[in-house]
Amino acid sequence: MTHLKGKNALVTGGSRGIGAGIARALAAAGANVALTFHTEDQKAKEVVKQIEADKGAAIALPLENGNRSSAEATIQAATDQYGSPDILVNNAGMAQEKSFMDLTDADWMSMLNCNLMGAVQLIQLCLPSMQAKKWGRIINIASIGGQWGGERQVHYAASKAALINLTMSMGRLYSRDGITCNAIAPGLVPTDMTSAELGDNASKAKLSSIPAGRLGRTEEIAQSCVFLASKDAGYICGQTLNVNGGMYFG
Repeated sequence: MTHLKGKNALVTGGSRGIGAGIARALAAAGANVALTFHTEDQKAKEVVKQIEADKGAAIALPLENGNRSSAEATIQAATDQYGSPDILVNNAGMAQEKSFMDLTDADWMSMLNCNLMGAVQLIQLCLPSMQAKKWGRIINIASIGGQWGGERQVHYAASKAALINLTMSMGRLYSRDGITCNAIAPGLVPTDMTSAELGDNASKAKLSSIPAGRLGRTEEIAQSCVFLASKDAGYICGQTLNVNGGMYFG
């Protein structure tokens, strides 16, 4: 199925986990994919090799999420290779396990800069070309934590809640330009970033209470993203798609 053939996608945090799965799925659907990495350049190159082995098109680009100069350079490199992004997937982010009273101002600023401002900057940089084309898909990877709060990751949950609200604002502002903005809120999905969270006793208790009876798979998040990027999702704006096995219904 190549219904995204001719579309150019930018997937941040595409070197591993959910981002790598999204990059592979978009490429399989026909999109030209620029996937970004921060430090994991070798892993990013492996994802590109996998995509190319499956006859897809992909490149790996460095990005420091939350740094506007870095974002500008990444957008320019992606545009030089494939043309301006039609699909932007804001997946890159950070997590940190820490009790609320131990969180410093620096912890808060780092979290908000990466998880929120990184998306804000990339959206601002991609919007003009999307508006010129009168077509665009912006997909923000949020989290169930942004919907029901956090305990050991209060600042992470707050940053994802802000990302969900940003999604609604973008949907309200730009859907008339043919640009949709939606979020995906995964539940518990095993990745490198969630390994610490999934290893504690509280999360083991969460696992036992998942109505679906299992953890999510990166492929399930990725296919949800492919749908939101498609023309068939053109009337879905400002929504948060819950992919959580029934953990939360908000």
